[in-house]
Amino acid sequence: MAESAVANSTPFLWEGTDRKGNKIKGKAMAANEAAVRADLRRQGVVPSRIKKQSKGLFSGSAKITMGDIAIFSRQLATMLSAGIPLVQAFEIVGSGHENAAMQKLIMTIKADVEGGSALAEALAKHPLYFDDLFINLVEAGEQAGALETLLDKIATYKEKTEAIKKKIKKALTYPAAVLVVAFVVTVILLIFVIPAFEDLFQGFGADLPAFTQVVIDLSKFVRDQGWMLALAGFAAVSAFLYFKKRSRAMREFLDRMALKTPIIGPIIQKAAIARYARTLSTMFSAGVPLVEALESVAGATGNIVYEVGVLHMKDEVSTGQRLQQAMENTDLFPNMVIQMIAVGEESGSLDEMSAKVADFYEEDVDNAVDNLSSLLEPMIMAILGVLVGGLVIAMYLPIFKMGAVV
Repeated sequence: MAESAVANSTPFLWEGTDRKGNKIKGKAMAANEAAVRADLRRQGVVPSRIKKQSKGLFSGSAKITMGDIAIFSRQLATMLSAGIPLVQAFEIVGSGHENAAMQKLIMTIKADVEGGSALAEALAKHPLYFDDLFINLVEAGEQAGALETLLDKIATYKEKTEAIKKKIKKALTYPAAVLVVAFVVTVILLIFVIPAFEDLFQGFGADLPAFTQVVIDLSKFVRDQGWMLALAGFAAVSAFLYFKKRSRAMREFLDRMALKTPIIGPIIQKAAIARYARTLSTMFSAGVPLVEALESVAGATGNIVYEVGVLHMKDEVSTGQRLQQAMENTDLFPNMVIQMIAVGEESGSLDEMSAKVADFYEEDVDNAVDNLSSLLEPMIMAILGVLVGGLVIAMYLPIFKMGAVV
């Protein structure tokens, strides 16, 4: 009932004064204005103005990202470390959030907690946003009475994994954007510019250079069959995305190919190892048994090849095999990582050694991505120059040829 009530709630903006007479304002989710007024009075706030938040043009399409979850984790950890009660912390974090969807999610969880549910139980109702790792760590923190400490670990983990993802996306976004622009410019030249030169060349009364003729033929083909090419390309991309989303075998094939791709492959491998080590360190330091921890670690690697490998490791460790030996058997981890994990096992500091591995590979990923960006920029400019420059040269070759004859 509480969850359905929150789901039907409306965002309100309010202004008022606190117990000290200071003017304050904020946001609240409630069924109506009277509920907002009553809730504010319970908090010691005298409301002076309450109004519904107007919906912007894109407010209905707001989505919850993993970045939002990372920020939420950090805010909640900070609130609890400051001694603020859990329900009040949810109220503060939720009412101040700009994303309406995230605000509704936080208030839904708050309603469940107020209704007597444990935080881990309330979070488990939203598996789309809170994975097993998140829930297991929260549950361990609640049982050990150290929820703020575990939330801090979760926040650190989420921030670092999101930083790696953003770094890789940033490195790939620039070249992708430039290539798209190059493709669009090339199509525009083929459809609108080349035909003008073609009309000009018809009055020359001489054979055109082979390169020029190829470009003119390509222009005719694009103009005549372009819609079919566009339709075929759209169908191919749609089919690819459809099967990629629904076929695990295809995702595994793509992940395996990605690891073998020159330049990009090593970065993806290092990122997967960094996530593996960071997740293992976080889970083990929270007191989660190794076999149980490996279940969450597998899903956190971000690559199906590593996920399958870690699940095999879990099966071997559950039969008494050492983690070091299980890692060697997968043939997925560099010798340095295996040796550091072995030292951690022998010294009883597996969480610390895993954290050191994660720190090393996260920094390595940062450096590799920076180097990749530096390498791709001249390559992309060369591709852009060949595409556009080649078309321009092809159109001016007949003119140069006439000038040479004269």
